[in-house]
Amino acid sequence: MRQHITAIFIMLTLFVVGITSSFAGLVFHYDFEEIKDGAIPDRSGNNLHGKIVGKVTLDKGKVGKQAARFKDGGYLDLNGPKVPANLIPTKGFSLLAWVNVEADGDQAVFNAWSNDGQWLIHPEVRPGGGIYRWTVRGDKPLGTIGEVKAGKPVKGEWHHYAAIYDSASGVATLYIDGKQVGKDARAGSKGKTVNKNWGKGARVGRNADDGRPFVGRMDEIGLWNEALGADKVKAFMNGIVTAVDAKDKLASKWGRIKSR
Repeated sequence: MRQHITAIFIMLTLFVVGITSSFAGLVFHYDFEEIKDGAIPDRSGNNLHGKIVGKVTLDKGKVGKQAARFKDGGYLDLNGPKVPANLIPTKGFSLLAWVNVEADGDQAVFNAWSNDGQWLIHPEVRPGGGIYRWTVRGDKPLGTIGEVKAGKPVKGEWHHYAAIYDSASGVATLYIDGKQVGKDARAGSKGKTVNKNWGKGARVGRNADDGRPFVGRMDEIGLWNEALGADKVKAFMNGIVTAVDAKDKLASKWGRIKSR
């Protein structure tokens, strides 16, 4: 019995270590469970709190009790010019979020714009065009280094969006609801990196030039400066999002094992 318990504990520990190893690369995470001082608190520990601009309120969530409702062009401002360069993804990029859109237009999940005028990434939901979009670009004049247009958004439904870029392989990948729907492994992108500044703005729910507003609800959005694999995409989709959460789950599960 003791050996059985020890084996289970080791497996759980390895699982948590595997998951929490990615938390060193977590740039920001918004669970939308509260509004504090006019902002959505950043749960990553990096203090990149999302300042609410316009109409962003709390509503029924997909994970936990609350989600954000974006309306009439409201968004979260991350104060892009002030984000430390060491936090900005360049070699690996992973943007995950639960989305539930209510309009047909092109809608930005997150957006960053560099000082050289390059639009760095476009994770978007486009119900009118019948696709999800994931575009990632390098410094000018490099341009697009990866783009995927795939999947079929449905208004009024929750779907999990996960966009990945790995500079080591030069591959951009898009997952919807934990399943790969497309990837771009174009020639010449291997080793290409993304610009290391958000000098012209970084926002959740709207482009930095005030275009493509997100309309609807969003939950559990997180950005990593590494390329997450399919297993971790599914783990985070299923609710294991922060290191604290993972430790709590382990403690709870271990407590149940010991009580048997």
